Amino acid sequence: MAPRLQDKYKNEILPKLGEICGRTNINSLPKLKAIVINMGVGVATQDKKYLEEALDAMTQISGQKPVVTKARKSIAGFRLREGSNIGCKATLRGSRMYEFLDRLISIALPRVRDFRGVNPNSFDGQGNYNLGITEFLVFPEINPDRFSKPQGLNVTFVTSARNDNEGRELLRLFGMPFRAENQKN
Repeated sequence: MAPRLQDKYKNEILPKLGEICGRTNINSLPKLKAIVINMGVGVATQDKKYLEEALDAMTQISGQKPVVTKARKSIAGFRLREGSNIGCKATLRGSRMYEFLDRLISIALPRVRDFRGVNPNSFDGQGNYNLGITEFLVFPEINPDRFSKPQGLNVTFVTSARNDNEGRELLRLFGMPFRAENQKN
């Protein structure tokens, strides 16, 4: 059975996007290609157990095994050597991507303290959206007792949109809770 948001995209969002963008070819309309979840673990250079905890949390959040990211350069001020493990990431596509998006929008984001919506201007110019979450403990599948250090993560939504407005409209139709334009921070 297809995820709820995947069905919603095919049945409701595509027709609305066709009207908004003024295009009839459904293949030219914006779609969500992938969601990349990235977690940088800076303290992993001193203690490897924090990286293991981050890998475990990322596995629970994404539903798949993450890839360990390595440092590209040596930076003496951060006690960082080239090639050392400093984080993890997972790229979600297909049904896992839609299930994660559904959990993020309907469960995790409302659990963020003092949540007033996400920034509608965090687009990169090509229709891709970046979202930072300060603690991964907002996800319900995470048991807070198992993790000694709360960690933040970055979520990137990769779309096929031609510009930021199309990408913003696509995510808004999915139900992304964008902050009202007149509010700051």
